[in-house]
Amino acid sequence: MSKLFTIPFILFLSFLYLHVSLAEDKENPFTPKASLIRYWNTHISNNLTKPSFLLSKASPLNAVNTAIFTKLATKHALNSRITDFCTAASLFCDFDVETTSHSKPPPPKNSHFSSYNNKQFTTYGGSHNSGGVDSFKNYSVNVNMPVNGFTNYSPKTVNHGESFTNYGNNGNVANDSFTTYGSGGTKGGLGEFKSYESNVNVPNLKFSSYSLSGNNHKQSFGSYSEDTNSGTQVFTSYGKKASGVPTGFDKYATSSNIVTSTFASYGQLANKANDSFKGYASNANNPHNVFKNYGSQVKSGSERFENYRDNGNVGDDTFQNYLRKSSSTKASFLNYGKSFNVGFDKFKGYGKGAIKHQIDFKGYGVNNSFSGYVDKKGVSFSGYTTQKTPMGGNLVNNWVEEGKFFRESMLKQGVIMKMPDIKDKMPKRSFLPRVISSKLPFSTSKLPKLRDMFKARENSTLERVMVNALQECERPPSPNETKRCVASVEDMIDFSVSVLGDNVLVRTTENVNGSGKRVVIGSVRGINGGKVTKSVSCHQSLLPYLLYYCHSVPSVRVYEADILDLQNKAKINQGVAICHLDTSAWSSGHGAFLALGFGPGRIEVCHWIFENDMNWTVAD
Repeated sequence: MSKLFTIPFILFLSFLYLHVSLAEDKENPFTPKASLIRYWNTHISNNLTKPSFLLSKASPLNAVNTAIFTKLATKHALNSRITDFCTAASLFCDFDVETTSHSKPPPPKNSHFSSYNNKQFTTYGGSHNSGGVDSFKNYSVNVNMPVNGFTNYSPKTVNHGESFTNYGNNGNVANDSFTTYGSGGTKGGLGEFKSYESNVNVPNLKFSSYSLSGNNHKQSFGSYSEDTNSGTQVFTSYGKKASGVPTGFDKYATSSNIVTSTFASYGQLANKANDSFKGYASNANNPHNVFKNYGSQVKSGSERFENYRDNGNVGDDTFQNYLRKSSSTKASFLNYGKSFNVGFDKFKGYGKGAIKHQIDFKGYGVNNSFSGYVDKKGVSFSGYTTQKTPMGGNLVNNWVEEGKFFRESMLKQGVIMKMPDIKDKMPKRSFLPRVISSKLPFSTSKLPKLRDMFKARENSTLERVMVNALQECERPPSPNETKRCVASVEDMIDFSVSVLGDNVLVRTTENVNGSGKRVVIGSVRGINGGKVTKSVSCHQSLLPYLLYYCHSVPSVRVYEADILDLQNKAKINQGVAICHLDTSAWSSGHGAFLALGFGPGRIEVCHWIFENDMNWTVAD
């Protein structure tokens, strides 16, 4: 751009900026929202009220910033202003915020914390404590973007109890680390950790050490990352070098969805162990698990592992070393990999190098690989079996949330049903103006450029988020499916109009009232007279900017239904539900069949439109 042109261009932008600032009480014609309304009026033929829930997602960029960032995007130079861009465009770019510790003095003996949010804790409790109890009820619970570091909790205590009730539960895009818990506890006392990062969306969790070098100090861990979605977690050590320590782990990654888990060591180098692990990744969907050592080099004692990946759905797992080089140890492994649908399991090293042992393995399910099994005296193996994938009937699997899928017959007035949790758990973001989104790199082949633009490190949470979104958008459509990923409202309008014509209407469920509760169905109205119709459903995908996966499939019916409170029958919500009448092309492992039974093509399947998702149809 020449200097003669640059000065008038800047003056023009300044004029627009001044115009914006003086027009607070009027609809400014230069905003992306105003542009969107003009686009709507041009491409949609009816005069129905514009949907506020969709217009609210329009980019907040003013005319000046739109011009500046469009120019940078054209030159592939947005990374030079990425922080300003994310802030001005209302994007979410902080997927990988680092935790930093701030040293704090240890609390006094018998201290109790009820709530503590989104900060770092260096030491809580400590060697000065003899007897008594430390309790921590809630740490960063119900925080949208928890970024926590907890370095040391109750180290080197004598006959002292410590209790941790909730850590980071109900969070979203959690970046949390917990370094040590109860290390060096001795001479009695009870350490209890009830819940760590349950019900989290996109976890990035690190738990380094639990009960290191304890001596006769009982420890229990109730739940670790239960009901989480699409993330990564690492648990490095549990009960390492402990002596005479009864330890228990009830649930790890139970009912998780597409989560990668690594558990590096359980009870390693323990003496007189008394350990139990009740459930690891049970009822999980597409889990990716690595368990590296359980009871390695243990000297005497008892080890018990009850369930590993019980009722899992596909996925892949690796278990390396069970009771390796242990001595005089009694161990039992009750169930490994009784998958609901076949995944890929690899078990390497069972009792290898163990001496004077009694090892019992009662069931290994859908086997793919079992190596390093030492068949010596003192070892029994009850079952190494294959399992058929269920193809029909009423067998159900409970990793699918109750109410997420239901039959069309449930959409009748007076029916009581469980509403799933329809709350949007993704971070709040806005669409980009199409003049910007169309210039961004968006394909797996251009992942390095997209990563560079947002300054995402390799193997970071943000990179995983990008890969997941790109792969879903590039996935070939299913039979009879039409699909497109859209990053602007204009693109969404174009796709919907291309499928349905220009007389369209978009709907969403009115609010989130009734989520997770039993509700009563009130009056029900079939869209387009309840006839089989075409529709376009749009579901959020996770990226720094707002992205929707929109698709259309044939043979559906769409309904609006009043949702009533179970107790007083008052209307609390108006839900939008879509029923898929032809499920013949669906996978037999689809969550709908796991929840409802039967199989592809044998039943219709309905589901609600969740918060911030939407459904387009021809206007009535």
